Order: sequence, then structure tokens, then C-alpha cells
Amino acid sequence: MTSPFLPPPRMLMGPGPIDADPRVLRAMSGQLIGQFDPQMTACMDQTMALYRQVFCTANQWTFLIDSTSRGAIEASLVSLLEPGDTVLVPSFGRFGHLLTEIASRCGAEVEAIHVPWGSVFDPQQIADAIRTVRPKVVAIVQGDTSTTMLQPLEDIGKICRDAGVLLYCDATASIGGNPLHTDEWQLDVVTVGLQKCLCGPSGSAPITIGERAVEVIEARRHVEAGIRAEYHVNGQGPRIASNYFDLAMIMDYWGPERLNHHTEATSMLYGSLECARILIEEGLDAAISRHALNGQALAEGLLAMNLKLYGTQANRMHNVVGVYIPEGVTGDAVRHSMLHDYGIEIGTAFGPLDGVIWRIGTMGYNARPDAVLKTLACLEQCLLSEKHALTSGAGAAAAKSIYASAAQ
Repeated sequence: MTSPFLPPPRMLMGPGPIDADPRVLRAMSGQLIGQFDPQMTACMDQTMALYRQVFCTANQWTFLIDSTSRGAIEASLVSLLEPGDTVLVPSFGRFGHLLTEIASRCGAEVEAIHVPWGSVFDPQQIADAIRTVRPKVVAIVQGDTSTTMLQPLEDIGKICRDAGVLLYCDATASIGGNPLHTDEWQLDVVTVGLQKCLCGPSGSAPITIGERAVEVIEARRHVEAGIRAEYHVNGQGPRIASNYFDLAMIMDYWGPERLNHHTEATSMLYGSLECARILIEEGLDAAISRHALNGQALAEGLLAMNLKLYGTQANRMHNVVGVYIPEGVTGDAVRHSMLHDYGIEIGTAFGPLDGVIWRIGTMGYNARPDAVLKTLACLEQCLLSEKHALTSGAGAAAAKSIYASAAQ
């Protein structure tokens, strides 16, 4: 007989996923109800209302994609882009490459611009590229965990709006721990995931869609045979290439008509609702300040351990720190010891940063002092075993100093 799977005790201090808030896990254990039960549809409406607050938007079409965050990216791009459309991707890390990959699979003509990893774009670079490329869509990541950098967006939305270009943003890694103002910054579509600063598991992807993007999507609306009524009118544009990720059909499912599209992932809905409820209960400003404080404490602790931080620190996300693996230290050996001796996961890196940096997250439920201090203390022991020169106790002491200053 096969034994049940019991996950080992871990504290996830990498770039995500992170430990889910116990309140989210408790919410997900609730009993299932039918997808058209009035209580179910009321739960869906409540979830939409809460995520409008999370996204800082008044957008009607703010709901969930039953998928990981990558599915929401794909839903957005396949629903906005027709074959032959031009999309501009300002790429500053691994997930810019992902946007390029997905957009190209949609049949779009992708024009990517790049800055060195560890830096971000000046808005003027994007404005210049828009004038040259004349895209239908600009697709950009706000916070790229591969480089730990946060792309400023405050001016980019206006640049796109003035040029008549749609702006899509992947804010999976940044929302809840860094400012994101959908309406104020004129972002047309934003998608996220739960597994970073929102304190939940991967598997549900909140999305918000502004009116300019809704017009594009509705123009491609095609109602499936079998649920289509005589009064349904299809859009004049080409049908969206994906059935599952067809935002027009998903909007019909979340809208007043409740046209059947898929069976809602009920337990994930419960968890998603609780993630938003917890964040709004804490307050967006308070949550962002908490992530900033714990991120600063971690960074100062790492510096005090004779380590060097990666990237332009003025542009670093609050919730993840990149740190160079010291010369003479075996990065994988340290990660192995952190995981198997102390039950703490820290992250490796991708592409040109593989074997160069570790990525350590302070996000969501784990953006708290005890998690930071334990991580620093255990990392110190691992580094001492690797003969890295440091002053014992300096990392935790530096972090505690940051906390003490914040408490004054």
C-alpha cells in the first residue's frame, strides 16, 4: 500500500513560492459547492471586489484565471494579439524572455529591447522604441525575480496611452510587496499570481482588464456552440486561438450571464479570496512597508556577513535580494545544507546568473523578523563551514538594528 505524501517541514525563503499563510490553507479546506450555487457566485463577486482593491483599480473585469501565473500571461497575450500584430517587450531578465516566448507563439511579431541584467529601463528608452516599432501592445514585467529588479512603471502607462498602445504588465512577483497602481499608472492589463507577496499557493492567477483592452477582446468574442443563444452576437475579429485561455469566454463566465466555460477551481477560489482579504485587512501601505522593512533587514544582514549584493539596489524589489556567491564558496553546497540541515530553502539563479548569485526572498507570510533572523543565522553557519570570512553574529545583529530603528 502506498503511504500518504507528507511534505517535509520547510521555510521557503527563495524567490517564490513561499509558505502559504495558515489562514489561506484553512480557507482552502472548505467544502465544495456547485459552480452555479448562489453562494458560489456570491463568492466569485466578492473575490472580484476585493481584487479591485488589491490592483488599485475600478475595472469591472477583475477576476481569476484558473491557472498558474504563466497561464494568465498567456491568456492576456493570446486574447490581445492576433497573428502579425507587433508587440514590444522591454526585457531586463528571464521573465522578459518568457513574454517574448509567449507572444511569438501567439503569432505576433516580437520586437524585444534589452538592458543588462541587474538594471532597468529608463522610460525614454521605451518611448523611443515605441516610436520606432509602432507596436499594438507593450508587454513588460514589473518585478523580475531572476534579477530581483523592479521596473518603474509610473511614466510608461502614459507613454503608451499617448501613443495609442496597449500596456500589459506581469506583476506576479511584485504585487502586495511593492506599489502597483493600475488606474493611476494607466496599465491596461495586469496579471499576477498568489505564490509571492499574496501569501498563497500557485494555481490561481488574478487579472484586471481596463476598458481599452476589453474593447479589443470583445471584438474577438465568439460564444461556443452548445451554450450560444439566438441573441448572442459574435465579434467581428478573428476567434481567440486558445479555448481555455479565451478571456472573452472567461469574462462571460464571471459576468452576469455566467456562461459555462470551465468548472471553477473552487478550493483555489476560496484561497484566492482569503489572500485578498488578508492583504486588504492589513492595508496595502502597511503590507508594502512590511516587505520593505524585512527586505532591508535581510540586505543589511547579508552585507554585514561580508557578502556583496547583486544589481542596482535603488531598483531592487522589496521582497527578494540577490547576493553574490563568495569566491571559494560552493553555492549548491550551501543551498543543500540550508535545506537539509536547517529546513530553509533559498534560491539559485537562471541563465548568466546561474552559479553566480543566490536569491533570498522575504515575501508574503515570510516577510517577518523571525524568518529573516533565522535565515541569516543559518546561512552564517553554512558560510563558516565553507571557510568564508565573516564576523560571527554580525548578520543577525545588523538586521536587528534595522528592526530597532524602525520601532523607534
